[in-house]
Amino acid sequence: MVGPRPLPLFLELVKMVAVRDPQTARNALEGLRKVQGLPPLKTRPDRAALMMSESTLLRDYGGTGPLVVFVPSLINPPTILDISESRSLLGWLATQGVHPLLVDWGPVSGAQRDMSISDYITKVLVPLLQDLGEPAHLVGYCLGGTMAMAASQLAPVLSLALIATPWHFSKYSDASRMALDALWATMHPTAEAMGLLPIESLQAMFWSLDPDGTVAKYARFATMNMPQDEIALFQAMEGWANSGEPLPLAAARELFEDFIAADIPGAGRWICDGRIISPQSLSCPALDIVSTTDRIVPAITASGISNRLELDRGHVGMVTGSQAHAQLWMPLRDWLLHLHKS
Repeated sequence: MVGPRPLPLFLELVKMVAVRDPQTARNALEGLRKVQGLPPLKTRPDRAALMMSESTLLRDYGGTGPLVVFVPSLINPPTILDISESRSLLGWLATQGVHPLLVDWGPVSGAQRDMSISDYITKVLVPLLQDLGEPAHLVGYCLGGTMAMAASQLAPVLSLALIATPWHFSKYSDASRMALDALWATMHPTAEAMGLLPIESLQAMFWSLDPDGTVAKYARFATMNMPQDEIALFQAMEGWANSGEPLPLAAARELFEDFIAADIPGAGRWICDGRIISPQSLSCPALDIVSTTDRIVPAITASGISNRLELDRGHVGMVTGSQAHAQLWMPLRDWLLHLHKS
């Protein structure tokens, strides 16, 4: 059944909204009822794996032209970049003269249960890039962009594009950082006991950054007269947003303590494989794609790379929304093909 996880926390957010906006709260509950009554979507088949490192796969989207490796966040599945037949960034790019490959981090098992974010970069992502046998373009989304920034300085790549990527974590608002710090303090004992941070806890992190938006999308779903394909897209995106693997404890600790609390990337103190990772150390062409309306990764937290494309779509809408093709897909394709020809 599709719906927000954890449901009790979502209902608490609805109660908070009800104090100042009872109608939106009522609409959100009606939207939740409608979503939970939808029939299951047909599962889309996974693309074939080109190679594997640990339990991480590099999935092949075909096409001809330069290799472009897409690095999604460790949080939530990689399918946001291939969410439906009509809204697949990777599927479309494969018809546009490039050869997309998608990092699928896979289940957290075996040695990966003890890995930090930096470990995922040095022990999984960099070896995958090296095993390709030729340099590729690198595109990272959200936390995957932060990781791609490091990988681009540890392995030979042709270029780096960042999509909705946080770098200067200290530039989140004081209220957001305090809320995230409080969440980690609450979740940390359970994570220590399990050795993992469950997806439900990570979802609470995202909701704390945009609680009103979390409730409002369900309220809109109740009141909008959507065609069937848009309903299916909403359902697929909610399925993506409310699923995913847990984070290993070491990765969660690095995210909350080193990145969010201490901002070691933004402060120039993030060291991977003995090297300080910094936007100023990039030796390849780079593009920073940011959204002025993103509440999950506000534009002010971006890396500061001078070659910057600004959009006015949200954190997910910039990739999958009705304007994504014109605002993100086409400019990214044009930039990659321009580099390939020059």
